Amino acid sequence: MKETAQVIIVEKISRQRSFFSTGITKEIDFRIAQLRKLKQVIFKYKERILQALWVDLHKSPEEAFLTEISIVISEIDNHIKHLKKWASPHKVSTPIFLLPSSSRIIYEPLGVALIVSPWNYPFQLLINTLVGSISAGCCTILKPSPDAANIAKVMEEMIVQNFDSSYISVVQGGKETNTILFSQRFDIIFFTGSPKVGKVVMRAAAENLTPVVLELGGKSPCIVDAHANIDVAAKRIVWGKLINAGQTCIAPDYLFVHKSIKEELLTKIVANILLMYGPDIKQSRFYPRIITDQAFNRLVGLMNEGKIYTGGEVDAKERFIAPTVIDNVEPYFLIMQEEIFGPILPVMTFDNIDQAISYVNTQEKPLAFYYFGKNKKAKEVLSQTTSGGACINDTIMHVANHNLPFGGVGNSGMGKYHGKESFLAFSNRRAVVTTPTWPDLPFKYVPFKHFKLMKKII
Repeated sequence: MKETAQVIIVEKISRQRSFFSTGITKEIDFRIAQLRKLKQVIFKYKERILQALWVDLHKSPEEAFLTEISIVISEIDNHIKHLKKWASPHKVSTPIFLLPSSSRIIYEPLGVALIVSPWNYPFQLLINTLVGSISAGCCTILKPSPDAANIAKVMEEMIVQNFDSSYISVVQGGKETNTILFSQRFDIIFFTGSPKVGKVVMRAAAENLTPVVLELGGKSPCIVDAHANIDVAAKRIVWGKLINAGQTCIAPDYLFVHKSIKEELLTKIVANILLMYGPDIKQSRFYPRIITDQAFNRLVGLMNEGKIYTGGEVDAKERFIAPTVIDNVEPYFLIMQEEIFGPILPVMTFDNIDQAISYVNTQEKPLAFYYFGKNKKAKEVLSQTTSGGACINDTIMHVANHNLPFGGVGNSGMGKYHGKESFLAFSNRRAVVTTPTWPDLPFKYVPFKHFKLMKKII
């Protein structure tokens, strides 16, 4: 995909700053109207969105709708319903020594936002984030991934044909374009991608003291304890791991299973793969493909250590990798050194849950954490670990609740979004104290009369 010249990027940002300065985007009715328009546009382009996702990732229409379109529509509806309440000034209590002043928080848009999204959920992760920017009253530069080129073009047309470019604009390109964008002064940068690139974004943003939201990734553990419901665990692990062929930032990255149930669990994982995708997985229209040759080759290189329990079949021409479970994995294997981001599930075992907890805590803080077992034990495990989000006896589903904040911690990211958190991510919470001109109490003024009394009050 062709890079975008710096002069064009600078011009787009300048026009958006001028548009933002008019104050139009601060009007709640304007924001709601733009959200409604966005929803209409998505339905208008629905078939083209689905087709583009099929071409780029071999996503079935069903999976594409559930994991991309429906999530965005739900987010828009939630913002339309609650925006007036979220954006209203929020009164807070005032301490006695500040009376008769009153205190409140007002919410104002940060300004011109840059949203950079990845290729794995190319529609959802770009447009869902845009919802928060619109809701907060920002202007927005959108930068989709060039690796999902077809949906990137469809999204550009959606925006160009329906929104003023001084309000929302799309910039296409690769690494060179990203470098130019990150060097510009924005009022917020929202980046979704790898921790490696997240560090580049943060360094660049620091030059302009630009606030960032970083939605990154990492190796999200999936622990299956001795007393877990194995039938449920197997089904939900397969589903969570193989959605989008494992190219999901919150997919279970590796399996840590109690040795007493390992064989039964792996047997049922194989059975559920067959149940969901059929005996000839390559022919299943529900099984996506790896995004690029580079990603394919990297994943194949991770399959050289350990014992392949099931799967292992690959087709470079189609960028197909069968669901693959690798047993007898050791922590020092290459597959345990980086986020997998594909349909490969390495398996390690433990005798005591403390072993699993200790291992997780020696690694970078993950974006997601999954535990299958009794609820009482789950509370103990959660209290001894940390992650951006978590599910007990399930995988991935925490992302579907817009009442929950979504985001990472440490190496897996900073900042939260979804629902009200998206509105807040693009807003400045401004503290305001209003003081009447009468009475004008003398205590605060030099030479601080009645100081002893004031000390008691404060």
